[in-house]
Amino acid sequence: MPIAQAQAVTAARVDDLRAQFAAKVADWSGPVTLEIGCGHGHFMAAYAAAHPDECCLAIDIIRDRLERAQRKTDRAGLTNVAFLRAEARMLIENLPEKMRLRRVFVLFPDPWPKRRHHKNRLLQADFLAALARCCAPGARLYFRTDHEPYFAEVATLMRDHPDWRGVDESWPFEQTTVFQDRAPGYQSCIAACATSA
Repeated sequence: MPIAQAQAVTAARVDDLRAQFAAKVADWSGPVTLEIGCGHGHFMAAYAAAHPDECCLAIDIIRDRLERAQRKTDRAGLTNVAFLRAEARMLIENLPEKMRLRRVFVLFPDPWPKRRHHKNRLLQADFLAALARCCAPGARLYFRTDHEPYFAEVATLMRDHPDWRGVDESWPFEQTTVFQDRAPGYQSCIAACATSA
């Protein structure tokens, strides 16, 4: 794709994301709980129902998944959750200035297991630095995966990253997801944002 065409596509996606913010979360105030890669919304719908005083935002890139997730929350009558079609990096780069993140859940992301694809993994040093700039004081990042090498990489990254520090805390909310239900086992880690605490 030519550079000019790629830039036009990116600009259109940013415009669409800003329109979604304006339509769905313009009146939100206070820290936000974010789920990256929400799938069909099982986790976030349950979380929002259990935390009615929190503003809950969930993103995915697959439209069908988001439509299913929205139907779940509509049936439950939840008004404190919004689902946006967005790529994680673009969301973080364009998060409204007044919106700060309190909790960020990354549950069973694609581990991109082949070494040549590791560059596609979401949780990398540059993403964690950008995420930290969007966090409220005391923010937490919750990561869970069934892929041992990815877990080891992220746990080390969280330990060594200047903007985050691993913490020994209990998982704040359990809701079995489709991926979790299918996994023979999984591991979790939690990090606190060191730059916002």
